[in-house]
Amino acid sequence: MKTRTSLILSILSCALIMTAPAVHAKKRGGGGEADAHRRQGLAFVDAKQFDKAVEEFSKAIEAAPDNPEAYHDRGTAYRAAGRAAAAANDGPAAAARFNSSVADFTKMIELSPKSGVGYLERAQTEIAQIQYDAAVDDANKALELKGDEALAYKFRGFAYIGLKQWDKAVADFNLAIQKDPNDPQSYDRRAWANRNLKNFPAAIEDYTTILQKDPNNEDALAKRGFTYATTLDYEKAVADYQAALKIKPDDYDTVQRMQYAQAQIAAKNAPQATPTPTPGPSFFTPAKIFFGALVVIIIAVVARLLTRGKPEEPPTSSTRIR
Repeated sequence: MKTRTSLILSILSCALIMTAPAVHAKKRGGGGEADAHRRQGLAFVDAKQFDKAVEEFSKAIEAAPDNPEAYHDRGTAYRAAGRAAAAANDGPAAAARFNSSVADFTKMIELSPKSGVGYLERAQTEIAQIQYDAAVDDANKALELKGDEALAYKFRGFAYIGLKQWDKAVADFNLAIQKDPNDPQSYDRRAWANRNLKNFPAAIEDYTTILQKDPNNEDALAKRGFTYATTLDYEKAVADYQAALKIKPDDYDTVQRMQYAQAQIAAKNAPQATPTPTPGPSFFTPAKIFFGALVVIIIAVVARLLTRGKPEEPPTSSTRIR
């Protein structure tokens, strides 16, 4: 019986997950029942009902336990459920689902060891778990098995950002962009890495590229504005902030940053105040008067001491009659 196969590629940076349309998986055991559960599971994924999708993919695995695609599907659904739990601030639920996702991709690798897909998918989940070293290792393995792969460079770049290895991140995003020049996430993350390297012109160029493709990208406008402000180009910063606020007027951070940039412009353009001359110090200060009086007193005392007990001078003439 002929069936169609597909791989669901998950594209993520922080919350974005894209799922391929539902298609038939190649069965290794089981029958049409596995296909039916898989189709239902993919429908639940499209509806963002990830826990229900997991249930359907689990049934597909029961019907075809040796099919690596079934573990891929469920691992992807677990990861999506983990991200949803993390967004709801349910840390324990997120951790449990991410762990289940890694387990499914590990099983996929076991069943299909020569495919790089399982390593690439597991790397994505490890990034969500903040296990960056493990993600780098899996991305390396995916590149070894799949050759030049834009997603592998991109996700390894994400991991290098997590490790604060900015130069390596920039190098990987360069390669990812060469392979897929239309992915805005690669430009955005390369800009972030360049900002941390204080290579602000390169970061501005990447945000500009994103805006050329999508002029209404509020996030790119706000980030480029912040980068302009970092270079003290406050006029361009304000222009970007204003454009961003037209799209998202309730962004408090952007409002605050725009007000700061406007204040810097106002301070720079304010006329210089004429300094008021301050009078010089008076010659007769209290201290000088005190010391002057003291000197006079000392002189008088010394003079008195020098003249005390001195014999009177004899008269120079006499009125006595001889």
